[in-house]
Amino acid sequence: MAKPHFNKHPIEFVLRLFADVRAGEAPTALLLTLNVFLLLTAYYLLKVAREPLILVGGGAEVKSYTSVGQSILLIGVTSVYSWLASRVGRMALAAWVTMFFVACLVVFWLLGSRGVPLGIPFFLWVGIFNVTMVAQFWSFAADVYTDERGKRLFPIIGVGSSVGAVAGAWTADLLLSLGPFRLMIIAAGVLLGCLALTVAVHRREGIASAQKQDHTDDRDAPIHGKNGFALIMRDRYLLVFAALIFVLNWVTKTGDYVLDRDLIAAAHDAARATGIKPAVFIGEFKAHYFEWVNGVGVVMQLFVVSRIIKYLGMRAALVIMPIASVVGYSSAFAVPLLSVLFVARVSESSLDYSLSNTTRQALWLVTARDIKFKAKQVIDTFVVRIGDAMSAALVWIGVHTAMKPHTFIGINVALSAVWLALAFALGSSYKRVSAACHSPR
Repeated sequence: MAKPHFNKHPIEFVLRLFADVRAGEAPTALLLTLNVFLLLTAYYLLKVAREPLILVGGGAEVKSYTSVGQSILLIGVTSVYSWLASRVGRMALAAWVTMFFVACLVVFWLLGSRGVPLGIPFFLWVGIFNVTMVAQFWSFAADVYTDERGKRLFPIIGVGSSVGAVAGAWTADLLLSLGPFRLMIIAAGVLLGCLALTVAVHRREGIASAQKQDHTDDRDAPIHGKNGFALIMRDRYLLVFAALIFVLNWVTKTGDYVLDRDLIAAAHDAARATGIKPAVFIGEFKAHYFEWVNGVGVVMQLFVVSRIIKYLGMRAALVIMPIASVVGYSSAFAVPLLSVLFVARVSESSLDYSLSNTTRQALWLVTARDIKFKAKQVIDTFVVRIGDAMSAALVWIGVHTAMKPHTFIGINVALSAVWLALAFALGSSYKRVSAACHSPR
């Protein structure tokens, strides 16, 4: 496909500032970008709705340990998802799953409006909804694009994810006065909009395949094959991928805990020294922190991610974030100051939401359809929550053994080194799988 000229393809011409977009590729890419933007907006509406419900109904400790319950529930969820995928095509799969979550929100709204306690069940549900719907979106996107097109266009689609997180938090703040249950209904409406965009992309790509007389097009066929767990256990590429996601989430969740723990201590020190209330100190710090994470993440997604993938390649893109984590936590271990940990966590989180997320999604482009829809669900949901659960277990052990934050940081240095080794291993496996994917059949 030719490079776009401004007169004939003005949108593609402008998008080339951010990624290698070719003539005629903008409509589908922008529809997918809007789709994930709305999906992240809906998630942040629900995320804001869940906080008062869980903190009032369960408390901070219950909130911290729910990842264990989510991991157990996701065994059943991913099994049902694989069963459904084996019986319907990708569009029907997306429709069934989306409508299920919409129906759940209506039920939560009805029960909550009548005073039924929903703190724990809704918190568990939101954790499952988030990973399942996001994984399904990227499975669909990976099925739409070839490996070559996906690596070029996923950075554009990732902008929708990065900006959607920022816009979702801002929108939720504006609508907070409506109460958590009305936010649920608004989010349900947003999800219906996501489904409409998925239908539009599906039809558009179907028309394109018909015009090309692509008789191998199987997007409406059921996704046969084994379930996601079985697919992972027999494939070295997927096993290494799963191990990397497990360690990644263990590191990042533990990093969140250490930052929060140091922040609480600093807030009390500031209260004694200056008289500022701890809640005010924590609020200002967190606002500053999220501004930096979101700001750096969006800038990287717009101007850096596509160029790293294009010029340095996927293998280099895989190792940048774990290298940043090793350097960041090592610095915080050597110089145990809140400001140093702040920089380390901003670097890690902004890379996670931009470069690392886009790279991880692009790794699925070279896999078969059953792997994209079934194995991906297991890794992006169950394995993610198992990593969270391991972090929660480490926190529990640390609390009951009076472990100091410095020790947690040292553990994260070691885990980051393991993560880096897995990134190198996954890069080598990707090279092998990519070569097999592009070899003549």
